[in-house]
Amino acid sequence: MARTTVENQLAAIRKQRELLDKKEQALKSKSHEKVLAKIVVMAKDAGLSASDIAKALSSGKPAKAGKAPKAVKKGALAGKKVAPKYRNPANPEQTWTGRGVSPTWVQALKAAGTLDSALIAQPAPVAA
Repeated sequence: MARTTVENQLAAIRKQRELLDKKEQALKSKSHEKVLAKIVVMAKDAGLSASDIAKALSSGKPAKAGKAPKAVKKGALAGKKVAPKYRNPANPEQTWTGRGVSPTWVQALKAAGTLDSALIAQPAPVAA
């Protein structure tokens, strides 16, 4: 009975790897042919030439579409100043509008449940 050596086992594995690589290349080739056929049909339908496609590929950017991207809409109050809603009882110079990230003094008041004590009295609107 012949013993298989490490070298023989490695040779067999290399052979299997080569066969698998060949099968992989054949499958990729079939897939590529199908995709290329679709691309050719789409290019002909759109009236594109090979030079148009080559130019787009070399630039690295897709061809520009007819429409520009839509601008993101901002809220009606975005960027506008708002009067402060809370004042720090320990330091009256510190205020907070009630928007955005709350300062540490506000977080401490919230934790204590006394945030309402820091509310700034708003003047009542004058009726006409």
